Amino acid sequence: DQLANGMKFRTLTIVDVFTREALAFEVGPRLRAEHVVAALNRLAAQRGAPTCLFVDNGSEFTGLLLDLWAYHHQTNIDFSRPGTPTDNSYIETFNGSFRYECPNVHWFASMAEAQTTIEAWRRDYNENRPHMALDEMTPAAFARQNGNAGRKPNLQNAKN
Repeated sequence: DQLANGMKFRTLTIVDVFTREALAFEVGPRLRAEHVVAALNRLAAQRGAPTCLFVDNGSEFTGLLLDLWAYHHQTNIDFSRPGTPTDNSYIETFNGSFRYECPNVHWFASMAEAQTTIEAWRRDYNENRPHMALDEMTPAAFARQNGNAGRKPNLQNAKN
């Protein structure tokens, strides 16, 4: 997407495939491996490192930095095959909903405004939206019911 002044930005989405929780959004003009690792470090401190990451073949996921992070945290990285978005169909659907409901309907004046608005969308998604796949529970309620606090999540990462 881009800001009102034409400056482009990207969004990294991190989603737990079990609970359907949108765990984090990273927003910035460039998103590199160090941004991915910083987000994963924050999540690992809160929830524990994931057992598996499902990612595409972007340079922020295929470099040495994420590989070292995964090795250190005993996390498997599962790369989607090039040109096959159906390998990570859940995150593709999630990102489509996110784009349609948030960046496509807002005109961001600044990066700070984009981050604030996107974070509000993430909280609303987790706390107020029931999912059929979760027996009509919200992702946050499903996570609480299933004792997610001590469970190692499986995460999907994607960039927009």
